[in-house]
Amino acid sequence: MLVMVSMVMLGAMPQGQARHKDVQVEKILYIPHDNRPISDKQTAEVAEKLGYEVIVPPDELLGNREDLGHPGALWDWLTVHSADAKAAVISSDSLLYGSLVGSRKHEYSKEEVLERAAKFKQFRKENPKLPVYVFGSIMRTPRNGEASGHEEPAYYRNYGADIFRYTVLEDKEEVEGLSRREQKEKAFLTELIPRKDLQDWLGRREKNFAANKELINLSRKKVFDYLALGRDDNAPYSRTHLESRHLAEAGKDLDKTRFQAMAGIDETGILLLTRAINNLKKEVPFVYTKYNWGRGEFTVPAYSDEKISASIASAITAAGGMPVTSPERADLVLMVNTNPNGKTYEANDRSNDGDDREGTKYFADLVSEYVDKGYPVGIADIAYANGSDNALMEELKKRSLLFKLKAYAGWNTPTNSTGFAIGEGMLTQKMKRADVDALLLTRYLDDWAYQANVRNTIARQLSWLRGDGVYGSLDAKKEAVSQRTQTMLRRFIDSNLPHLTTLEDIEVYFPWNRMFEADIRHSEHKEIHFFK
Repeated sequence: MLVMVSMVMLGAMPQGQARHKDVQVEKILYIPHDNRPISDKQTAEVAEKLGYEVIVPPDELLGNREDLGHPGALWDWLTVHSADAKAAVISSDSLLYGSLVGSRKHEYSKEEVLERAAKFKQFRKENPKLPVYVFGSIMRTPRNGEASGHEEPAYYRNYGADIFRYTVLEDKEEVEGLSRREQKEKAFLTELIPRKDLQDWLGRREKNFAANKELINLSRKKVFDYLALGRDDNAPYSRTHLESRHLAEAGKDLDKTRFQAMAGIDETGILLLTRAINNLKKEVPFVYTKYNWGRGEFTVPAYSDEKISASIASAITAAGGMPVTSPERADLVLMVNTNPNGKTYEANDRSNDGDDREGTKYFADLVSEYVDKGYPVGIADIAYANGSDNALMEELKKRSLLFKLKAYAGWNTPTNSTGFAIGEGMLTQKMKRADVDALLLTRYLDDWAYQANVRNTIARQLSWLRGDGVYGSLDAKKEAVSQRTQTMLRRFIDSNLPHLTTLEDIEVYFPWNRMFEADIRHSEHKEIHFFK
């Protein structure tokens, strides 16, 4: 059930109507933290399906892996387009550093970064009634150079594993102390890692930490209606975990409806976009969560430092919802596909071959039961990271459940998937069935077809293709990989999805010149409105 609440309780102001092309619509400004499809247009598309006009900066202003973004131009864009907006969802990383990757590689001084943070005060003065929802990142700590994906400074490729281990010991020393052996190991790493590289990495983090503390202070002064600081890829012991602990302490006087430090980052855009819409509609959706058997809610998934149940609770709050203990009362029944042993594997693991595993049929039976009872079911598929669980998807296909769901997500990290499923699942409640199915199709093409299957097959075939290029930098092989991906996706679609005329013409692009993410378009693909 949806709870109607006063605008005052949710920190929103009464709004009027905006006019666009002679149709009464409400305009929401959305500045993502980069131009990846999942961060950018796939997130905006969910709100657009509800009839909102989501205004996004053009690609040339948003950052990517090579172009770190343009914070000055983004501030100008925000100022120009804020006049008749009903809400603004803003990545602080974009406005402070240019982008998420920019936060990791920029060369701005601490003074420059804090000056940009201070601009939020002037923006609030100029837009006193505009609800402003801000999300930023607590810098990640990749486990090694390969895990960094070339999105850290060049030295991380050589010393990433050593830097990660150094921060594990640093964090552990503060929490519980180190053994003599660990103290010696930390001293050894201090000598091993080039001092200038470690100082550069820690110095950029210090700027990020100072900026995040200032954002918390601005939230305290009600410059923002809500602030979320997401822990980018991290681990139970890491520099990210250490900084998050201190930032949570800095904002402990703020209620969770105003500020949260939470696991994950890429899903935060849709969570805050959902919060903005819930506030505009004066609604608080109820969410009931059901886990697979075994470790379930106590699973600490890959790329996170906390139980998945804690991450889900934070995501529900961030999206403006409320957890409930009964599915009968829920506006969204979130079903979480975890492995019974509590471990998270990678989607390219050999075990992800589509054969039933422990817990697969049990979880599929649960989904069938809840769908048959008429509950609005969304699935967060986190048994594997970076792609769907093929065994689960086979069960959903055999039981004709794929297009009876309200939401599905199985991409990137487990917290990315749970957060996206929560945001999308809340918003689909008022959508036409055809629009819900279109959003599900986007996820099935991306998370299931491409991420868990086609990508892994083509990655093994890269050496067959002419020209220079590797998984992380396709370069001369980019067009050939695109063509091969399109062919394989068509085959996958023919075998696994209903026959849809909209899927007869598939095009695949690699906007970041790597295979990790793809922009999959078909004839029903709807471009987001970009405003210069």
